[in-house]
Amino acid sequence: MKAFILAAGHGTRLRPLTDSIPKCLVPIRGVPLLEIWLDLCRTSGIDEVLVNVHSHAEQVSRFLTSHDRPPFVTVVQEPTLLGSAGTLIANQAWVQGESFFWVFYGDVLTNMDLTPMLRLHLARKPVATLGIYHVQDPSRCGVVELDEDGTVNRFVEKPTNPPSKLAFAGVMLGSQAMLEVVSDDRPADIGFDVLPQLARRAVAYPIDDYLMDIGTIENYEQAQKTWPGLKGMSPPHVQRNRI
Repeated sequence: MKAFILAAGHGTRLRPLTDSIPKCLVPIRGVPLLEIWLDLCRTSGIDEVLVNVHSHAEQVSRFLTSHDRPPFVTVVQEPTLLGSAGTLIANQAWVQGESFFWVFYGDVLTNMDLTPMLRLHLARKPVATLGIYHVQDPSRCGVVELDEDGTVNRFVEKPTNPPSKLAFAGVMLGSQAMLEVVSDDRPADIGFDVLPQLARRAVAYPIDDYLMDIGTIENYEQAQKTWPGLKGMSPPHVQRNRI
């Protein structure tokens, strides 16, 4: 299996922390966020990962040089940001021949079990399967409206009047058909430009495991207190810091 880890953002909401370190390498209880993602991929049977980089790209490349265990990592530098959907299209050849692939937002922290979500995708065969979770302030998120069977009836990014409190979690399974809806405009965003076009063609998978967008200082500090670590791995306080 292959997975994109989208990690090229500036990390503006995490300043001043990200003035000197890329967002994907901020430590969560001593462990770089990107290392947590790679460990989750490895334990979930994902054997190839593509990471896009932009801000502090040399730090990310240096960190990944020391990554000497699965999954195999391809690093793609974006001198100009392409947007989340633009990155998928720019690297479409990397997933050529794959019937599905994972897409992870690199500023999401989770210890979710990916297997049930994969099973749902294989059983339903939608254009995309979106991981979703409950949020308190949906106006800051990409919000989904569902039918009774979990089909995504509507998707709205950062709505003024949210139709629900179910938000896209930054974890998804995509397909070649999903890539076909991406326009030629750049930058192109998954939330604004792709998911709204997948109404009735995507399904939702509710995530009950730990999941937090650590893209703000408030959430980042909360994660330091609440992160339980990956399931079946060493507790966070004994994991090593590789930065």
